[in-house]
Amino acid sequence: MTDGLYLSYSSAFLIGLLGSTHCLGMCGGISASLSMALPVGRGFRIRQTLMLLAFNGGRIGSYTLIATLVAVLSTSAAAQWNELAPVLRTLAGILLILMGLSMAQWWQGIRHIERIGAPVWARLSPLTRRFLPVRNGWQAVALGGLWGWLPCGLVYSTLGWAALQPSVGSAAATMAFFGLGTLPSMLATGYAATWVRKLQGQKRIRQLTGILLIAFGLWTLPLSLVLHGGHPG
Repeated sequence: MTDGLYLSYSSAFLIGLLGSTHCLGMCGGISASLSMALPVGRGFRIRQTLMLLAFNGGRIGSYTLIATLVAVLSTSAAAQWNELAPVLRTLAGILLILMGLSMAQWWQGIRHIERIGAPVWARLSPLTRRFLPVRNGWQAVALGGLWGWLPCGLVYSTLGWAALQPSVGSAAATMAFFGLGTLPSMLATGYAATWVRKLQGQKRIRQLTGILLIAFGLWTLPLSLVLHGGHPG
């Protein structure tokens, strides 16, 4: 992997970690409900941890699958139209900037992008009812797998990065590391939902996260221009 050209797995993890407060709003409620549905008693913490890991494993698996599908399409298209590569990089940078603005609560334009996935979610969301209430790990995995298709600007922004990877495998791995970055907050929501919600609401934390995501996006835009002789199209 050429240094500076593609998003490293550690950077993908960092984006997931920084943007995970957004994930709490999208998926945190269902994650917390899994814990509250478990009977309290001996071995509760173990059952809670396994259930949360199962749900988030399914969710991250969906992200990886989506990245694989996107990478197959993008690499095939880029092979036929060389000028598409800088366009994809520029688009990825713009998506990250929009996500950063949303995280900082300065502008919510990313929500228009999230509507792209609404038709798919409209078909999948009724299926989630089949696995509620969750009674075992397999149900949690299935529910997480469906929940991973929930329209999300942060996911779409990172998918833009994944599409830049040199192979389908590295694109899938990029998205998997992003998903792992969101895992700490999602687990924390299950363990201490009230405390995490307070952290999520901290204005300075959201603004710092937004600034860092915008920085990632701005880093991408000039990089795409430099690599292609200053011609983005």
